[in-house]
Amino acid sequence: MRILIAEDEPALSRQLEAALTDSGYAVDCAFDGERADFLGATESYDAIVLDLGLPKVDGLTVLRRWRDAGLAVPVLVLTARDSWHEKVRGIDSGADDYVAKPFQMEEVLARLRALIRRASGQVSPELRCGDVVLDPRNARVTRGGATVKLTGHEFRVLSYLMHHRNRVVSQNELTEHIYAQNFDRDSNTVEVFIARLRRKLGASLIETVRGLGYRIEEER
Repeated sequence: MRILIAEDEPALSRQLEAALTDSGYAVDCAFDGERADFLGATESYDAIVLDLGLPKVDGLTVLRRWRDAGLAVPVLVLTARDSWHEKVRGIDSGADDYVAKPFQMEEVLARLRALIRRASGQVSPELRCGDVVLDPRNARVTRGGATVKLTGHEFRVLSYLMHHRNRVVSQNELTEHIYAQNFDRDSNTVEVFIARLRRKLGASLIETVRGLGYRIEEER
């Protein structure tokens, strides 16, 4: 899963990036509205953290541009604590949720998890398929109750597939959602991650749909 952070305060941006990376996300950062607008329009994200007070182009303008262009990615806006009018304008401009500064990092993470969960049609905070359970809150995967150690890329591949259960996901789509923008991407390595996940979690968990991609089907 992949997140864009659009925040011009370097220290806060670094804190957000570190917390999200530790939680298993691939993270890109933009420090002004022009860069945020470009990345949001050209890259694939599962959610965006957007500060409304960005330089060059303000966050509300960037948000309206995204929504006018049909970009449906969930957006969590950051606002000043006492600026209730900014919260209203943000929601009316297409934001899905907001957090007031200063905030607790745990709240930002929880709200992002909820936005991603709702956007993918999931109800439970834990994702289950048979005896495999993925807990986004702790970036933890278990099989039959036992913890399974995954690399960051393996975790992101599994997380994306489990968030989009019952749907075929192409190699290119997976590549777009497991790597940060500055990472040297190679869609062929997705096959390697899939093979490792099958060894660790069972060969039948991830189905290969020839010529199309991969699918995890929810057990009924």
